[in-house]
Amino acid sequence: MRIMLKSKIQRVIVTEANVDYEGSISIDERLMREADILPYEQVHVLCLDNGARLETYAIPGNLGEISIKGAAARLIRTGDTIIILSYEYMNETQALNCNPKILNYSK
Repeated sequence: MRIMLKSKIQRVIVTEANVDYEGSISIDERLMREADILPYEQVHVLCLDNGARLETYAIPGNLGEISIKGAAARLIRTGDTIIILSYEYMNETQALNCNPKILNYSK
């Protein structure tokens, strides 16, 4: 089995960073559907502004919401540009035919 990229949400802007919350990232529910990310699925978050990389879980957010919560809010701030990645296990045949969903929100 290999761990392969399943989906990538590129260059979204963090709308809120809230340390007073158990750790997670709220992602616009529409984006989660488009990227095939389920509620409570593990995701990796990469910050283009400071190089921070972390893993957490996704929870559905309101329209336009990208909210970093808990301890991660000390690494990633409101206004930062991030990339959100999700992965899945695949056998060799699936991995050779992997075609991840890439959502690009570059401005």
